Amino acid sequence: MITKDGKRLYFDELEEPTNIMEFNLVNVLRPKPIIIEGKLSYDYSIFTPNLTNFLIPFEIIYRNGLPPGSSIFKRIEQGLIKPEDLGLDHPPKPGEKLPRPFFDISTKLEEEDRYLAWEEAKKLANLRDEEIEEMRQILLEINNVITEIASRAGLENEDGKVEFAFDPQRQLMVVDVVGTLDECRFTYKGLHVSKEIARQFYRKIEWYVDVENAKKEAVKKGVENWKLLCKSKPPRLDPKLKRIISQVYMAVANEFTGRKFFDVPKLVEVLREYEEYVSGL
Repeated sequence: MITKDGKRLYFDELEEPTNIMEFNLVNVLRPKPIIIEGKLSYDYSIFTPNLTNFLIPFEIIYRNGLPPGSSIFKRIEQGLIKPEDLGLDHPPKPGEKLPRPFFDISTKLEEEDRYLAWEEAKKLANLRDEEIEEMRQILLEINNVITEIASRAGLENEDGKVEFAFDPQRQLMVVDVVGTLDECRFTYKGLHVSKEIARQFYRKIEWYVDVENAKKEAVKKGVENWKLLCKSKPPRLDPKLKRIISQVYMAVANEFTGRKFFDVPKLVEVLREYEEYVSGL
């Protein structure tokens, strides 16, 4: 971490929050968009078995539970995934916990993320069996660490995503960040504690309908950028909700680190105000 006066410190050495971070660079190689039979597809041939120093073009996802809003429910309705795949013998309900972590994988560098079978991902990026297995083992370890830290704050670690890259020796690296409210979906007594708060606000307005229609139309017409087909723009967040979301993020940072980095109420108090806000809509 880099302080305001330019000092390079590890996290435990920080005396105040900073938004400057030192990091290593890798190449971001994007699959080439192509049109096949009038539909948008992607050419991944740039990813060869001996390629090094690049971002693996997928998001790797762990799921411990199925909170309301989880994409799993839509995929079950569409027949893209079965309850048995999740270790269940029945159709799941919102809020249900899984008997064991379920690992998902989706595209990262396409216009719209899409879920893949592990074997398909392996072929697209020319990954070896042992590389896939190592990714899954690291994902499990990260999941366990985040679950433990979140539990100290009284939060359930429902799901989250991790990104990987290969270094110049084609050794796996964890990239981006892990354990934040943007990468993970946490809940507190069934209440969302993540960027899902903002998502739920936008899902209730007409713009969300326009977005979903634009995405479907883009697939049919083979248009790479669905945003060009969207009929409206998102409104600004309600200022009160924006403040609550900001305080949620800062309160979680205090709880996770065990340090008073930000002068905000305790997380429980902020969430109580959010509950009151939602009930008043």
